[in-house]
Amino acid sequence: MLASAVAAERGLNVAVIEKNGFFGKKLRITGKGRCNVTNNCPVKEVIENIPTGGKFLYGAVSAFSPEDVMEMFENLGVPLKTERGRRVFPKSDRAADIVTALMQKMQNAGVHFIFEKCTGIITDDSGVTDVKTARGIYGCRSAVIATGGVSYPKTGSDGDGYNLAKKLGHTVVKPKGSLVPIVEAGDDCKKMQGLSLRNVALKAYDGGKKPIYEDFGELLFTHFGMSGPLALSASAHMRDFDTKKYYVEIDLKPALDFDTLDARVLRDFQKYSNRDFSNALSDLLNRLMIPVVVSRSGIPPETKVHSITRAQRHSLVELIKHFRIDVSGLRPASEAIVTSGGISLREINPKTMESKIVPGLFFAGEVIDADGYTGGYNLQIAWSTAYAAGLHVY
Repeated sequence: MLASAVAAERGLNVAVIEKNGFFGKKLRITGKGRCNVTNNCPVKEVIENIPTGGKFLYGAVSAFSPEDVMEMFENLGVPLKTERGRRVFPKSDRAADIVTALMQKMQNAGVHFIFEKCTGIITDDSGVTDVKTARGIYGCRSAVIATGGVSYPKTGSDGDGYNLAKKLGHTVVKPKGSLVPIVEAGDDCKKMQGLSLRNVALKAYDGGKKPIYEDFGELLFTHFGMSGPLALSASAHMRDFDTKKYYVEIDLKPALDFDTLDARVLRDFQKYSNRDFSNALSDLLNRLMIPVVVSRSGIPPETKVHSITRAQRHSLVELIKHFRIDVSGLRPASEAIVTSGGISLREINPKTMESKIVPGLFFAGEVIDADGYTGGYNLQIAWSTAYAAGLHVY
């Protein structure tokens, strides 16, 4: 949508071939329907939050930065707001407002709409000559593949773009899910299914001593493992299950250091000194979590609280501060927010987004092998690459 508008504003005759019956189907569900438009941070920080393809994207993001994106949507009549983590949303909390603004930009620029499915791109020795659909052939000098990856296939992101590019000689780095729920190796998460934790700290490890990711926020336990913002962000750092063993540690009480939490537990134990251990944690933990913590603590559930030793109490505090979940894998790419993998960056000009293999062929968005962490960075990739493509098509 953006690439077509930018190209048409340059005076080019532009058509968008869209296989869905309307525009922005995937965009409408981003950010839980609120649309995390971008991240209100400098270009350098955007790049730092793009683990795959950051260096490649530096020029494109510099040319069309978060500041430029925000200014564009404000000028299109969509007031924006910046929330925690510098995430930018429409003030209306409606992703549909972003889609409407882009459609208005397209219409004002004179973009033609063709609601058909693209089945191929035709080339000769000079480059792109036509785009083929189920209904006919459309002559053109340039074509932009902006089909998304393989996440949320019901929205139309089902890998079409990879097939189009492969037929023209491009390499596709195997697509897999990123920003995707985490699958637990055991069954403790299943026992806590439905429990949502707020204000917890999470660290992810790959077997080494240093965490590969850490943050503070929300987490959800599910029948298969973990979801929610912390889990989705951590998943982006888990890319090599063949050689590494991943696990996460959750600090259930990050506002309290060990000694403060120990004093808190001691007060609770004094309050419930005659109760069984299994019935003495209700002030401290959610009811769904208590059986799991009791089981992991090694303290028999029927133990009277007044007989719990100092060493046992310290072990319990340690457990609450370092609640470990072993990871066996990630959910399928179809459940991911974004796709990792795609058209090889080695075959794309980073300044123009034009193919190095086929003149006149351009790429934009998730179809290329670049992906960022959660927080608006993936949509920023989309805007920046689309702007570059729209600016350089001919």
